[in-house]
Amino acid sequence: MIGKPYIGQLDLDRAGPEQKAAHDEELRLRGRMTNMKRTLVHSPVALRVYGEWFALRDELAPVIGDRAVLTLCLAISAEMDNVVGMAFMRRGLAGLTDEAPAIAIDLGTVEAFGRAFAADAKAIPPAVWSKLSQALPEKTLVDLTALAGIMMATNAFMDAVGTEPDPELAAFIA
Repeated sequence: MIGKPYIGQLDLDRAGPEQKAAHDEELRLRGRMTNMKRTLVHSPVALRVYGEWFALRDELAPVIGDRAVLTLCLAISAEMDNVVGMAFMRRGLAGLTDEAPAIAIDLGTVEAFGRAFAADAKAIPPAVWSKLSQALPEKTLVDLTALAGIMMATNAFMDAVGTEPDPELAAFIA
């Protein structure tokens, strides 16, 4: 499936104090370290920047719901053919229970936005923008678009360095 990574995961026994502190902070914040994060932690700044995905998700989830957030990210990952991203989002969607977001948004529109964004952000169909703009306030549109950008960057990073899927994602790889 995926060959040997071009950049390996950080060996904590050989890590510097900043790397160890960033590792420990990530564990404190999110409770675990994925293979991608174990690679990113070579650079604590890079780990922090990519971790902003969670900050945007936390802004969006109460407004449009986790299902819409994960649908967006799955669509982007699918369009980019990123195995790890698709498996991570499928696992998240499989674990969701009923939710009541502040704004019910059409998941087909969210998926169309994600796929179009990943294919060519300059060519998102006006009809998709129109549907989103009618449903969402501008702050939410900004957060949604920023999350899409971070998701693309995350997928590109994992593809470039050869991040291997985490073992718990195996059941979600198609």
